[in-house]
Amino acid sequence: METCLVSSCFEVSAVDPSSAARRGHLRTRRGMIETPVFMPVGTQGTVKAVSPRELRELEAQIILGNTYHLFVRPGLEVIRKLGGLHRFMAWDGPILTDSGGFQVFSLARLRRITEEGAHFQNHLDGAPCFIGPETSMEIQHTLGSDIVMAFDECPPHPCTHEQAAASLELTLRWERRCLDWWAARNDPEQRPLLFGIVQGSSYADLREKSARSLVAMDWDGYAVGGVSVGEPEPEMMAAVEFAVPHLPADRPRYAMGLGTPPQMVEMVARGIDMFDCVLPTRIARNGTAFTSSGTINLKNACFTLDEKPIEEGCSCYACANFARAYLRHLVKAEEILGLRLITLHNLHFYLGLMKKVRGALEAGTFAAFRREFVGGYQPHNA
Repeated sequence: METCLVSSCFEVSAVDPSSAARRGHLRTRRGMIETPVFMPVGTQGTVKAVSPRELRELEAQIILGNTYHLFVRPGLEVIRKLGGLHRFMAWDGPILTDSGGFQVFSLARLRRITEEGAHFQNHLDGAPCFIGPETSMEIQHTLGSDIVMAFDECPPHPCTHEQAAASLELTLRWERRCLDWWAARNDPEQRPLLFGIVQGSSYADLREKSARSLVAMDWDGYAVGGVSVGEPEPEMMAAVEFAVPHLPADRPRYAMGLGTPPQMVEMVARGIDMFDCVLPTRIARNGTAFTSSGTINLKNACFTLDEKPIEEGCSCYACANFARAYLRHLVKAEEILGLRLITLHNLHFYLGLMKKVRGALEAGTFAAFRREFVGGYQPHNA
């Protein structure tokens, strides 16, 4: 059961004999991260509706910022003058920043992709912008990111093999340039962790080629990108399965933008260590809460007189103090407190799920936990 694989930043302390799941410890310049880990998304310098103090109380280990969004608003001059993203948002823990590639390709208007990078009009006012590999690295350096993601192109779904292959070749050249930018700075002691991104759409041969090419470049960690972009869940799982066997066991693996609670547990079983997803905060703003048996929509009339908490046994602030009936009242009355309380619960649920996964891996009971949790979870419970 016990094993230990150590790289310069990552240690695997336990593995599950029935799957590829593993328990790990990722060392960053702002502290150790216990994996598997869920990372709350703070796209624009804030996890929506939640203060940094509340994130610490929720035991969030690391949060995300986004290069594209922070680049266009408030802009690098503001963040640089205010002392970097950590000081700007009063968060002293690790921050991972997305390179901006996905947002350029999903939000920007009139984009034009060249060997140099991406020329586009931003989604706020249509102003012309440019982000390339070197630009992305410079932005993330200015933000003070602790884990920097490579600049990549995210191909659309669906796309042909020929389109995916051409996109992958461009991404690999861009990723090489990202590493070269950091190497030219010649300050390894101050360097953040650098993660390459595996692309290749839904094609097994391209995912393998991408993974092998990135391993040859020797990144600190590896992400599986281009997933959860509209493809069916089996294709999403397959994209991870195509990549993971070709990634080194002594480096962290990150599935970008995933996912639902059972998806995360299944991804852990496939060897993934790190997750981020906007679902906990996004659906909370619609009055929907996560429970171990599925989601419930607190707008529903069946909760009008319900005296129970969102989930029995949950220790979050919302469940410890308030009934479903009160939360429904707040949501129906469009009171901000209702959305905040449900957000706190959902983040507590996601972070707590990964804590349970880590405990199961340490105890050697992950297979049973996986079977019970995934089998008992229904997407819509009420």
